[in-house]
Amino acid sequence: MLKLRTRHRALLGVSSIAALSMALAACSDDGGDNGGSGDGGNGDDLSGSIAFLMPDHASTRYEEQDYPLFEAKVEELCPDCEVHYQNADGNATDQQEQADSMAARGVDIVVIDAVDTTAAANIVENLQSQDIKVITYDRPVPNAQADYYVSFDNTAIGELISEDLVTYLADEAVTASDGGLLIVGGSPDDDAAQLIKEGMLSGVEASEFDVLAEFDTPDWDPPQAQEWVDGQLDKFGDEVVGVVAANDGTGGAAIAALKATGITPLPPVTGNDAETAAIQRIIAGDQHNTISKPIKIVAEETAEIAIQFLKGEEPEAQDTLFDTPSVLFVPEVVTRDNVKEIIFDGDIYTADEICTSDYEEACEELDIL
Repeated sequence: MLKLRTRHRALLGVSSIAALSMALAACSDDGGDNGGSGDGGNGDDLSGSIAFLMPDHASTRYEEQDYPLFEAKVEELCPDCEVHYQNADGNATDQQEQADSMAARGVDIVVIDAVDTTAAANIVENLQSQDIKVITYDRPVPNAQADYYVSFDNTAIGELISEDLVTYLADEAVTASDGGLLIVGGSPDDDAAQLIKEGMLSGVEASEFDVLAEFDTPDWDPPQAQEWVDGQLDKFGDEVVGVVAANDGTGGAAIAALKATGITPLPPVTGNDAETAAIQRIIAGDQHNTISKPIKIVAEETAEIAIQFLKGEEPEAQDTLFDTPSVLFVPEVVTRDNVKEIIFDGDIYTADEICTSDYEEACEELDIL
């Protein structure tokens, strides 16, 4: 069950998330007279233009989930609103140019998941200087105060995946005398990646296991993660009893390196994002865990906040991160033990999408088919 987390406050459950969403939706239907490019009445006469700028193609989630879910919710709330999607493909300069292009196009709001969270401060400030509202999405921009930030609690994600791996090792009677862990982080230019890594290290430090080595993967690029893990396996061999990887791309890369080395059985490897390939690896027993965010709630929450801005409303902050009003969600760890319940019973993926011929037998074993 996804939770809405406010640091230093009590955690709010699903009912609170629903209440918040209903409140934002109510604001979208409010009869106020402010409204972006439109008349500001209700959803029928409100109009406006929203840019949705995503960072890369290294993760498949942006095209598969974030953008279509965001666009659909905007369409539901504001049929006359336009959504302009662009993906920077890991290039911070391209993302700057995309933001400038959207500003020249006259958009009212920009939702941005930054390639480089430091460089993106200039994007935020430039847009705001042109009276364009900026919602930072997924990755924070610490050096500029956006109008709102919507994301997952990235530190908690790191803690969840690492603590779950450590618990699994204990259950399997693996101890520190058997070896230690590799830490495969995300991009050094991504502040969300650093928050995830902070949580990963925290989860490991609370255990008996040592960190053998750690790495920040440039641009979240799986081939670079695989090359690094391969080098560490040459150095440490079967002393590597687990790999804490920051997302499914780097986790898949670690698994590829382990398989190429011929280590059996595979040590547990973590992930994050619940990508299709990761769910298949979990079902097959190759990947230990991932994080189901689910992105639908966050994308739709962002759409509701954007519409509220179009109406001239100020969305209520549920939290504050880097001096920016925020709402942060804490998702769930997915393992082979609960993948059916969270992913399939939760309607995140269907069996047809996951249980292809290579995975039919494993799916049948878990009663997914």
